[in-house]
Amino acid sequence: MPTLLTHPAVPLAMALGLNRGLVSRRLLFTGIVVAVLPDLDVAAFRLGIPYGADFGHRGFSHSVLFACMAALAGASLFRAFRSTFLQSFSFLFIAALSHGALDALTNGGLGIAFLWPWSGERFFSPIQVIEVAPLRLSRFLSLKGAAVLRSEFLWVWLPVLSMAFTGALLRLILTRRCSNESTRKAALDG
Repeated sequence: MPTLLTHPAVPLAMALGLNRGLVSRRLLFTGIVVAVLPDLDVAAFRLGIPYGADFGHRGFSHSVLFACMAALAGASLFRAFRSTFLQSFSFLFIAALSHGALDALTNGGLGIAFLWPWSGERFFSPIQVIEVAPLRLSRFLSLKGAAVLRSEFLWVWLPVLSMAFTGALLRLILTRRCSNESTRKAALDG
């Protein structure tokens, strides 16, 4: 799995790339929470639930259904987010779904139960470029941990921030172009 530092990358990048009026701070915070939420399933280890079980690590909490349920629950607060239900749901669904997608890009573990409850099969991406993060802090504070962070920076943070900055730049260009056209039209009409 990517680290808890990296799962928020997708909602942060979406908020950066979208119009500020679409993603309030509350919605962004909730997006970060739902992006990290699936990893609470590591508690299954302490409860004696096997890794490969439906309720084990990377099981039901990494599924499309779980992402949908988390997004529906969060989107019910759309008024508090100063947003619409559809905008809130869409943002939160992508944020929640990104967790499993990022985990599927890692080079370790048993795969992701994307289709739970319809199938318990675990899936990986055909491309597994992200170094899987160790679950123990002692292993994370090592050369392995540094390799994981380097991998996440290269394969997650750089691409999503590049997309966010590109989106923000395009939005700025279009806003200025529309403003210039409105000014030019007003001058011709006046």
